[in-house]
Amino acid sequence: MIRHIVFFTAKSADNLDAICEGLNLLGTIPHSTHFEVSWNSKVDQISNEVDVVVYAEFADAAALAAYKAHPTYAEATRRVRPLRELRLSADFEAK
Repeated sequence: MIRHIVFFTAKSADNLDAICEGLNLLGTIPHSTHFEVSWNSKVDQISNEVDVVVYAEFADAAALAAYKAHPTYAEATRRVRPLRELRLSADFEAK
C-alpha cells in the first residue's frame, strides 16, 4: 500500500475553503482506497505553518500514477495552485 500525504499553505486565510473545495475533487478519482482532506488543527508546539492536509492510500504505485494522470487531478491543481503558497508531498510504502 502507498500512503500519499500532501501539505498546503494558503496565500490567504480567506482561501482555505476554496482550497479544500478544490482538493476534495480529488476524492472523486476512483483509484484511491482511502481519501481525506482536512484543515490542520495547528496544535503542534513547534510548527503550525501547514493549513490543509491531503491524506490518501493506494493499493500500489500503479494506482497512484493513475490517480495523478486522471483529468480531475489536473482540474484540482488548476483550481488550487493560484490559492496556495507551499505544497509539500510525500509518498511512501506502508509496512
